[in-house]
Amino acid sequence: MANMLERNKKVKAPQKTYQEHAEDALYREVWEDVNNEKTQQFLKKYGNYIIAGALVIMIIITSIQIGVRAHRAAKMATAENYETALENTDVNALVGLSRNTSGATADLAMFQAYVLDKDVAKLDELAEKGKTQEFRDLARMHVVSIRGDEMDAAAVEKYLAPLDSKKSPFYYTASLTVAQKYLSVGNRDAANKWLDKIISDSNAPAVIKSGAESLR
Repeated sequence: MANMLERNKKVKAPQKTYQEHAEDALYREVWEDVNNEKTQQFLKKYGNYIIAGALVIMIIITSIQIGVRAHRAAKMATAENYETALENTDVNALVGLSRNTSGATADLAMFQAYVLDKDVAKLDELAEKGKTQEFRDLARMHVVSIRGDEMDAAAVEKYLAPLDSKKSPFYYTASLTVAQKYLSVGNRDAANKWLDKIISDSNAPAVIKSGAESLR
């Protein structure tokens, strides 16, 4: 066995002849020519599409970058305009900013305009056209606090109906407000319906629940 292994170690791979090397070289050259030809044919057939696709990708990437920069610049400009209007107590500028921008910044500008001039019409606009639920609901709560005495209980309940959802940050406060309005006109049955809803809700804030229990 050992002699066989030693003999195998001594066996050398057959050396290629000059002709075989020449054939290998020719084969590689032919193969490269074939590949080059196929590549050229592919480029001739699809080259325009490849170039067009590359251009589209470049345009998209460039557009995204420009859009991001423009969005950031617009946000910064809006913030600067808001600060300037606030510093100058410029109600008209705040209203204009509110009507020409979007999101919470627009609503904040309109609410701040109301704070400056106490024009309830601005609250009405915010309640109907506000961009965010938080500010729409806040505006409705303020309108009721201002005009509540002029409204009957059913009107208050209807006006605050959009807040009768736990998605509203003023859900519990609005419910207690409606209950208080019904109590103020002597309709205890209607008031108790709202008070019971608050008292039975385990998620109701302690202060609101305590107020409801004291009224019940």
